[in-house]
Amino acid sequence: MAGTYSQIYIQYVFSVKGRENLLQKPWRDKVFKYISGIVKGKNQKPVIVNGVADHVHVFVGLKPAMNISDLVRDIKNNSSNFINEQQFMKGKFYSYHPFRVYENH
Repeated sequence: MAGTYSQIYIQYVFSVKGRENLLQKPWRDKVFKYISGIVKGKNQKPVIVNGVADHVHVFVGLKPAMNISDLVRDIKNNSSNFINEQQFMKGKFYSYHPFRVYENH
């Protein structure tokens, strides 16, 4: 149907591997902004990205053509690489645990 627009709002939650408190306050917001950029780069709408030291919430307006698992994979991989490239922490940041998806009605 011409002129039809669809979007679903999804909240992703994923924890730091081992639920360790690795996302430290001095640089955590930089990571959240980077994640927002990843979402925008995929032509999706980042509504809010935040979290605490051991997990991240990503609330996204998702277009129907976007595969949920592909977006989460890209967020997890690219943000992990960003943390390591910026050397925010000693040692290597080893990504996140599996994620949960919540649909908002």
